[in-house]
Amino acid sequence: LEAVEVTEFDSNGKPIPESRRIIPCDTLVLSVGLIPENELTTACGIDIDPITSGAIVDEKRQTSVPGIFACGNVLHVHDLVDNVSAEATLAGEAAAKFAASEAQASGEAIKVKTQGTVRYTVPQRISRDATGKLDIYYRVGNVLKPATATVTSNGKVIATRKKPVMTPGEMEKITIDCDALEGEITIEAK
Repeated sequence: LEAVEVTEFDSNGKPIPESRRIIPCDTLVLSVGLIPENELTTACGIDIDPITSGAIVDEKRQTSVPGIFACGNVLHVHDLVDNVSAEATLAGEAAAKFAASEAQASGEAIKVKTQGTVRYTVPQRISRDATGKLDIYYRVGNVLKPATATVTSNGKVIATRKKPVMTPGEMEKITIDCDALEGEITIEAK
């Protein structure tokens, strides 16, 4: 990238030719507000999270309708494309296993509850048969300085993460060991 062309638009959405400018640059950063598009999700009868406006999913990103998986901005607003890519890989691999009959619909799930300033998590539920390490993504509602996130299962602390600051504009992540799950899961940030 050597330059970018910018043009103003009139009230009818038409470019104003005389406003055209070339701005030399080597990088262009675009910041846009995104809201998950859930028309298809709703039409399929998938449960929607009222906070994210996206599907409610398990740790494999499977929705409430067996065999339908969700990821990316249809699920929740991402701030980093790296998170979208990781989520897409996770959902794609799980969908492929499901399609090949190597995996079935998630069984009974444990709801991931939020407390304090944590607005929402993804996943919102974890299958009781989940094993190994699992990343829980979450977003806080207020700026926290310093900040500590804690995940408990049946009141027992199973993960803690400290950061100098957590902000609503940045997706956070905490890793838990599913083998430590004993029941009800709560995530809190202070």
